[in-house]
Amino acid sequence: MADLRRLSARDLLAGTAAEHDVVVPARVLTPAGGDDAQPGVVRLRPLTVGTLVLISRAAQDEPALVPLLLLKESLVEPVMTLDQLRTLHAGLVHYLVAAVNTISGLSPDGDVLHDALGSPTGQVHLLLARHFGWTPEQVAQLTPGQAAMYVAGVEGQPVMRTVP
Repeated sequence: MADLRRLSARDLLAGTAAEHDVVVPARVLTPAGGDDAQPGVVRLRPLTVGTLVLISRAAQDEPALVPLLLLKESLVEPVMTLDQLRTLHAGLVHYLVAAVNTISGLSPDGDVLHDALGSPTGQVHLLLARHFGWTPEQVAQLTPGQAAMYVAGVEGQPVMRTVP
């Protein structure tokens, strides 16, 4: 550990300002093919945690908006409106969302989410959200002791009591 340098806040934030040119293959742009199908390039920026929280809140009532909002926030060139993004074919949206996830440090196929849900903390969050109908923000505000108490109640386990 002595050989590693300590990272500064500037080091940690440096990746959020980066922009990435992503090649979109012709077969993705025009799945049915065609003589004039050619690849192209879009410019994307990584998503921040703050942006993901805003997207989550904005799409709370309509989860199908999430991929479109991810693209809206990430696309630097070309700039597109939400209405324009709604008209893209599903394969192109899927390809671009995978690219956004990759440049944002997430797995393009959802492995990061799966790993998080498979963790003990993820399992507790999921259990409490399902049982009580709580939002992720509400569950995240619980202390470990509170979470353990609620999990014990959900699973029908006796709550540990101290005897005076």
